[in-house]
Amino acid sequence: MFTSLPEGRRSEPLLLPTVTKLIASWFGTGLILRKIRASDAGSGTVASVVTFPFAIWLGSLGVFAQVAATLAVIALGIWSVSALVEDEGDAGWIVVDEAAGTFIATIGLGWGPGLVALVIFRVADIFKSGFPGVARAEQISGARGVIGDDIVAGFYGLAAGLVTKVFLF
Repeated sequence: MFTSLPEGRRSEPLLLPTVTKLIASWFGTGLILRKIRASDAGSGTVASVVTFPFAIWLGSLGVFAQVAATLAVIALGIWSVSALVEDEGDAGWIVVDEAAGTFIATIGLGWGPGLVALVIFRVADIFKSGFPGVARAEQISGARGVIGDDIVAGFYGLAAGLVTKVFLF
């Protein structure tokens, strides 16, 4: 059940590395661009675009479903990234944090306001220094920092989406 590892390394179940990478890559979406063009640049946006319809669909089940899914993704993200961050850092293929940010950005929103929220979330995540708190959250060490900036950026997206919903939809 446990792997044999060199002295000083902890023993882990055989499937654990596979499961952590599967979740951290958001079920492979973080690896798509690497496969296509040998670069992880833009993988966070790919993960967000793939996550977006599911996050909006959850809204049809109610806000509680969206909040529960968001909390689950954040928890799974912290767990999976914690297992990888020491060796991988904030690697471009690790995109569970973008999935978490997308879930946050779309809570209580439909397609139109949700799309605005998604765009603002991605802008805040990419251009961190222009959005107070995003760059600071990224400076937190370990998995909390990897996911923290996307959580803060997700709230920027959610705010923009809610304003759009109130005034335009």
